[in-house]
Amino acid sequence: MPKRGQRNLGGSEPSQRQLRAGELIRHALVDVLSREEFRDPELQTVAITIGEVRCSPDLKHATIFCSPLGSTDQVKIKAVAEALGRASRFLRGRLSREIELKYTPQLHFVPDLSYDEASAMDAVFRRADVQRDLS
Repeated sequence: MPKRGQRNLGGSEPSQRQLRAGELIRHALVDVLSREEFRDPELQTVAITIGEVRCSPDLKHATIFCSPLGSTDQVKIKAVAEALGRASRFLRGRLSREIELKYTPQLHFVPDLSYDEASAMDAVFRRADVQRDLS
């Protein structure tokens, strides 16, 4: 097990620095998305949920898992991620004013399907035959 300050060369776990930067970016991005007006019709009428931000080890790239609030439509979720991808240069500029990092990372938006997966698992656990097996 690596000690504090040592690199975990073999593992895929993010460092404490990456986690801290990801949360900083997520909070700042939520603020920017709630304040800004977008020209893209895909983004004008939808509230966006940012589930997670994963940063690269050098903090120059951030992968953002996003979805429209309350939507389970896969097509709409992907369309919103693509629209945010088109607006990533604009969002990066706004984000640079909000965060204090040496470099403002490149933003890569990915559809967040974890909510759909969680609701599908919940539906499985609520089935009568599964409830009987769990009891």
